This record gives sequence, structure tokens and C-alpha cells, in this order.
Amino acid sequence: MKPINDRVVIKPAPAEEKTKGGIIIPDTAKEKPQRGEVIAVGPGKDGNLMTVTKGDIVLYGKYAGQELNYEGADYLIMREDDILVVL
Repeated sequence: MKPINDRVVIKPAPAEEKTKGGIIIPDTAKEKPQRGEVIAVGPGKDGNLMTVTKGDIVLYGKYAGQELNYEGADYLIMREDDILVVL
């Protein structure tokens, strides 16, 4: 996959299976992860270079991005502006 303009492809981290106290979370109660790894980065838009790079671990907004299933794996495609923090 090669994103265009200021788009980024992110592989979301898996949802938490247990709480810190050891309680198992059922599938229906799991929240969408807000953390993931950057898989691919576009070239930028209007002469602005991208600040994230492939391999960065990032936090993004809860409802950010477009979900995509490609070759059996789940990904998110979003604008670089939707990324909140690079960890």
C-alpha cells in the first residue's frame, strides 16, 4: 500500500483482553484501540513534509480514519492531522 498526499496507513494495536485487575473483557465491551503502528506514509501535501515515519507508534482520535481490511489484516487510513502524538 502506498498512501497519497498527507495520508498515513496505521495498523491498530489489538484491543485489551483483560483489565489491570485481571477481569476478562468480553468482545462486546471492548473499545476500539487508539494506538497503532505506522505502516506507510504518503509524500506530504502542498510542499509540507510528513512528520511521522514508518514504524512510529502513534496515538490517534477515537473515531479517526477509515477502516480497511487488506489481505486479511485490519488497517486505518487517516490524514496526518488526525494523529495526536508520536510515542
